[in-house]
Amino acid sequence: MDFIQSIDWMGLLKCFVVGGIICIIGQILIDKTKLTPARILVTFVTAGAILGGLGIYKYLIDFAGAGATVPLTGFGANLAKGAIQEIKTSGLLGAFIGGVKASSGGIAAAVFFGYLASLIAKPKIKKQ
Repeated sequence: MDFIQSIDWMGLLKCFVVGGIICIIGQILIDKTKLTPARILVTFVTAGAILGGLGIYKYLIDFAGAGATVPLTGFGANLAKGAIQEIKTSGLLGAFIGGVKASSGGIAAAVFFGYLASLIAKPKIKKQ
């Protein structure tokens, strides 16, 4: 019972609401525009990188935690943060290696779990 009492319910609510709003924006873009899912993905990562590079996205992360870091915008912000940090230590080369270095754990996990899912799933061709 102590476990339930130690849960930060307000933090969970903030996380859920912010992550949900990001998902709602994506769904609106899918439903109301002719953008492909790939272009929406790139838009979210780019927006996160720009907001992260400007130092704005960190306030959303501080507010919502995983609700802001798990979506694609959080990945973009992490890329920008890593690039900025690496530029300080490695110079211009850091702009190219810093983002991938900072995000390597997430990238590796995505590849690994994507591979596991491909072993388990039985894909079917979508009927037109």
